[in-house]
Amino acid sequence: MDRPPARSCLVVGGNRGIGRAIAEELLADGERVAVTHRAGDAPEGALAVHCDVTDSAGVDAAFRTVEAAHGPVEVLVVNAGIVQDRLLATMSERSFAEVLDTNLTGAYRVVKRATRGMLRLGRGRIVLMSSVVALQGSTGQANYAASKAGLIGFGRSLARELGPRNVTVNIVAPGLVDTDMTHGLSRELREQYVRQIPLGRTAAPVEVARVVRFLVSPDAGYVTGALVPVDGGSSMGH
Repeated sequence: MDRPPARSCLVVGGNRGIGRAIAEELLADGERVAVTHRAGDAPEGALAVHCDVTDSAGVDAAFRTVEAAHGPVEVLVVNAGIVQDRLLATMSERSFAEVLDTNLTGAYRVVKRATRGMLRLGRGRIVLMSSVVALQGSTGQANYAASKAGLIGFGRSLARELGPRNVTVNIVAPGLVDTDMTHGLSRELREQYVRQIPLGRTAAPVEVARVVRFLVSPDAGYVTGALVPVDGGSSMGH
């Protein structure tokens, strides 16, 4: 069977961790891949574009760069996110707002810009990266959990809006993944988290990336509005 034509793919927050693994999987499939970043490099073969998702003008400029190089974005993966953990009693309003602005409103800015080209093309794939924390909650992460839970409602609403135009929208909720972020945890806290995971281990970034790879593939053409946990079973029942 002939390989389908390469698509223009954009991974927002694709220079490290899960985002980088997603970009590498798409590159392995022969796609034209761009990644946004605020610092760092891009996987070999990917176009690196600086972008701050809290700045609408910057988002538009990044898309114009990608469109000039690769054409209209057909596959969008929204992976950018920050954490500012603190117990609610001592969490500043600024800290709460900054996390929501990056993780949730940032996704709104990026997806809204991407849909222009997708609606003109009459096709598209969008994947939003949520978190198991959105389903379970986590002490000290009220802001992060709220932002990631918001992505679920946002994505499912978009699945209804965009489905008639042949654009699918799905949400992936990773659990504890072996990234720079989790390396910052103390050994004791890391072991405590792992004990709560039925599979008894963390995930490798590529294990999350391959789920995303499926969701943006032709094989997932009838999958939209899905919330897919990749968490070793830790969110069962949610």
